[in-house]
Amino acid sequence: MSAAARGDLASRREVRLGTTVALGFSRRSARVVLALLAALVVVAAASLSLGSLGISPADALAALRGEADVTTTFALERLRGPRLLVGAGVGVALGLAGGLFQTVTRNPLGSPDVIGLSAGAGAGVAVATLLVPGAVPAPVGAVAGAGAAIGLVWLATGTGFSSPARLIVTGIGVAAMATAVTQYVVAVMLRDQGAELAVYVVGSLGSRDLGHVAQIWGALLLLVPCVVLLGHRLAVTDMGDPLTDALGARSHQTRTLAIVLSVLLAAAAVAVSGPITFVALTAPHVARLLTRAPGPNLTVSGLTGAVLVVASDLVVQHVPALEGLPVGVVTAGLGGVYLGYLLTTGWKKTRA
Repeated sequence: MSAAARGDLASRREVRLGTTVALGFSRRSARVVLALLAALVVVAAASLSLGSLGISPADALAALRGEADVTTTFALERLRGPRLLVGAGVGVALGLAGGLFQTVTRNPLGSPDVIGLSAGAGAGVAVATLLVPGAVPAPVGAVAGAGAAIGLVWLATGTGFSSPARLIVTGIGVAAMATAVTQYVVAVMLRDQGAELAVYVVGSLGSRDLGHVAQIWGALLLLVPCVVLLGHRLAVTDMGDPLTDALGARSHQTRTLAIVLSVLLAAAAVAVSGPITFVALTAPHVARLLTRAPGPNLTVSGLTGAVLVVASDLVVQHVPALEGLPVGVVTAGLGGVYLGYLLTTGWKKTRA
């Protein structure tokens, strides 16, 4: 263990909430959280202020006091504000989902996307659009498709969510089948409908409203306390199932609960934005890189996810070459580059 790591371990503190919840943190992690909050404020301010109908900080403060003009109020409540709040909420949900999933499966390349959630959501939208066009809203189709995919994975493994290896292998198969369904629908539909579907299944924050804000932040309000309650069990899962069970954390139950919460968080994000890929995979990696600490690092993962999504949406709004693209295109590109970096560095380590 390096001197920096020993120093960080020695600086760890614990905050207890009653007898059930214990929140551990270190000085470095606290500094990382503050830095990520500052970064989120910066990209949020840029998202609100840049471009046509931009809202300056002074205008935003005036709106909070109820003194803004009609144009500023319209831009804040109908255009910029909902898009920003949905993006931040989706990023938090995906970051937490990825952190939970990677912790309990002990797979650094795992995420809800791997077990078919995003592909299932896309297939659900595609089938709803093909079979009952206009009758089923896209978010309903997305949640139904994601639920069907996860249910199929649950049944096909034969052991529910208790076996990480079976879970991932089965999920890859279900994701491939769901992707085939989506591609079939796109191939047989009219061009305009196919284009709209393609935007949704990639993931977009365009045309969001306050209803979407209420959906994602309401889901976070319900699910985040459950994550906090599970946190003390997650802290010992890296030690292996026998020791985890000996410490009273009940490894199989903890794994199942964590994966269920991960799926629910990802499904909440998909319902309001479509399947924005690679955020759930990348955010926990970046969190571990920043904190240099073992364990789930869930707070940092959630904030990292928020910064990634809001910054990526800022790019598609204001970079000319990417302007108008779904935000999922940028997150997929960033995630692909980062995944390539991980594979390359891992290969170099095995060669050394």
